[in-house]
Amino acid sequence: MKCAVENIVHDYDPYILRLHMSEQQQNIWKALQYMLFSVSAFTVLNACVKYLDSISPYQIVFFRAAGTLILCLVLLRVRGISLRGTHQGLLIARGVVGTISMAFFFFAVKELPFGSAVSLRYLSPIFAALLAMLWLKERITVVQWFCFLMAFAGVLVLKGFDPRVSILGLSYILLSAFFSGMVYVLIRRIGLREHPIVIVTYFMICATLIGGVLSIGDWRVPVQSDYWAIGALGLFGFFGQFFMTKAYQIASVGVVAPMKYLESIFALLIGWIWFGEGYEISALLGIVLIVGGMLLNIFVKRRA
Repeated sequence: MKCAVENIVHDYDPYILRLHMSEQQQNIWKALQYMLFSVSAFTVLNACVKYLDSISPYQIVFFRAAGTLILCLVLLRVRGISLRGTHQGLLIARGVVGTISMAFFFFAVKELPFGSAVSLRYLSPIFAALLAMLWLKERITVVQWFCFLMAFAGVLVLKGFDPRVSILGLSYILLSAFFSGMVYVLIRRIGLREHPIVIVTYFMICATLIGGVLSIGDWRVPVQSDYWAIGALGLFGFFGQFFMTKAYQIASVGVVAPMKYLESIFALLIGWIWFGEGYEISALLGIVLIVGGMLLNIFVKRRA
């Protein structure tokens, strides 16, 4: 009895609690830093896709995936992790669906202003929620429906007031968001039964094969000035995935996920500085509605 009481007193000792809280706060701070690195890496990757306008999207899928695949295989070997996995069907499905989403996004980046393409892709949680409702029987609350309508209103505003947002480009990005939402559901089905690096490696294998085969008929030899961007695709793709995984491992989704939306801000800045893209107030309002609706959805789910 005395030992139990001493343990309780020890557990609630203010100094011990401060140490635990300090460790938790340090993990949150590290996770936010990791996500900042991840978002920055993905922004540079997407900017490189925009820069490589003379190369087909399928060829870019191949280069992006092949570079990351090499790094993933090295990491698997160093850590002694088996590539086989235990749910090959789900892993392959995730890889194929992710490749389709990636390809449509690369097509969209070539058709739309850079900031608009990145922002519109964040409609994927809407499709993820709808697919989860149908496949996983998850419930969508009234407040979430409001968030989705808010984001959809942003799409209408952006399309209506920015003439650079074409029907073709919008179709590409909505298809990319749909398949990205399907990826979320497949990852939910996989759960913690597979190592994150194994999931990413299967994705890169599928993307390398599919991108390589589809680009055969439209293969273009890159010019010398493109090689740095091609190399950056695999490198920044790997670091984007790596730091994002690290962040989700040490902090909750509710803390980490909102940081992903910094990519929209970074994309707007790069679009303005690098590609000379300007935005009307009405177009920026549409982007704010999209990003705001999806951020609000994250906070709603976090409080549920």
